Amino acid sequence: MRKLLICLLAMLTVIMPVATAQEMAADTTILAKMAAVEKIIYGAEQTGALVERITRMEKDIFGQEQKEALIARLDKLYDYTCVTSATAPSFVTSLNAVEWMLTHNVSADAGKARIESVERLMLGNAQTGTLDERLKRLSRLAYGDSHPTVTQVTVPKDTLVKIKITTPLDTRKSRPGDVVTFTAAEDVYADGMLVIARGAQGTGKVTKVEPAKNFGRDAKLEVSFDTIQAVDSTNVDTVLGDKAKEETKSLAKAAGATVAGLAILGPVGVVGGAFVQGKEVTIPAGSELYIQTKNEMDIYGIKVK
Repeated sequence: MRKLLICLLAMLTVIMPVATAQEMAADTTILAKMAAVEKIIYGAEQTGALVERITRMEKDIFGQEQKEALIARLDKLYDYTCVTSATAPSFVTSLNAVEWMLTHNVSADAGKARIESVERLMLGNAQTGTLDERLKRLSRLAYGDSHPTVTQVTVPKDTLVKIKITTPLDTRKSRPGDVVTFTAAEDVYADGMLVIARGAQGTGKVTKVEPAKNFGRDAKLEVSFDTIQAVDSTNVDTVLGDKAKEETKSLAKAAGATVAGLAILGPVGVVGGAFVQGKEVTIPAGSELYIQTKNEMDIYGIKVK
């Protein structure tokens, strides 16, 4: 019986810890805050004069233009959208909670589109009113209150996260620096609270590519899996550490097939007097593996049980 050799290929890129949304709120620039809110609500940064963009968001979210100074208005939008506290979950946290309760999955669509999608599933069609009113209505239907219960919990270092690759990788096409996207394949809990929901978005990058060579030398592909988004919109630093590699090995053996971050290599030999060309590494979208949290982190989790 042919012996299979499992070779670890994905490697860690060391990065500095990413600040939580709460920590970023104090020192994020005006334009960065604007872009962050617009991407959450509309799916992309908008164009036009600053005051017009702020007014549009205020009307869509709250129903009317605010009368404070421009910076104060933007801070209010940013805090409402991105910053969770024990008494006031953010727009993102509340929407994640409602969508997860209904589908056990969170999506990366724009906030307006996500609310409409949930309304169609729960109520039969998209509703009218401000985004704030509509989200509170959905929260009451899902949780019996205007917002879900959130509690700050500590996510231990090396907590395993099962992920699904959404960017196909191929040593014949991938290049160092290419962005790699992935999603959480399973929910992650800490102290009984949901902290990373299935479908949560993660990003990494290709760090090294070596194509296959003669003499049976196989290609090498190195990938870092850098961050994944928690339910409170915090970017959680992640790595493909030893614990995750062991879990991925078990996953590969159970699946009996190639798994992202691993390559199962066949024997190297000589055919017809010519050296066999080494194998390229191909990791299709949908491949699964484990990563782990890089540091201990405090995150607002959602009570779902």
